Amino acid sequence: MTFTPVTLCFLTRESAGVPQVLLGLKKTGFGRGKVVGLGGHVEPGETDAEAACREVHEEAGIVVRQEDLRDAGVVTFDFPARPEWNMSSRLFVAANWTGQPAESAEIRPEWFDVGALPVDRMWQDAAHWLPLALAGSFLRLTVVLNDDNETVREVLD
Repeated sequence: MTFTPVTLCFLTRESAGVPQVLLGLKKTGFGRGKVVGLGGHVEPGETDAEAACREVHEEAGIVVRQEDLRDAGVVTFDFPARPEWNMSSRLFVAANWTGQPAESAEIRPEWFDVGALPVDRMWQDAAHWLPLALAGSFLRLTVVLNDDNETVREVLD
């Protein structure tokens, strides 16, 4: 089984003492209409960290350095009904970065309180792992989707 390597990078900050995370409304392509983390495919010859930094800059105009990324692990997404969608997603969290989030052709970025993530507008699986990653956990999970390619069949450690 083949799993496409992708990255997700979650920028964090505190606003009035409340922890927040930068997510974005996906405007095009895979996941269109959902609130997602910043990230995407790892290009040939690129490390996961390089890809995460590049994607954050392309999608939101933010500069994040590789040394400021915290490795939060890997979530593998298994789509039995659409195996071409299978992906292995390297997770990163970063509290240090420069710039102001700006909308791109692909993403409309928005800050959300970590305690009130918009899980009803995200892929259903996010509720299973995103709070853990943001809380400092290192994850090694597999999310198996149902045949509707939307709902979670099971989450395996």
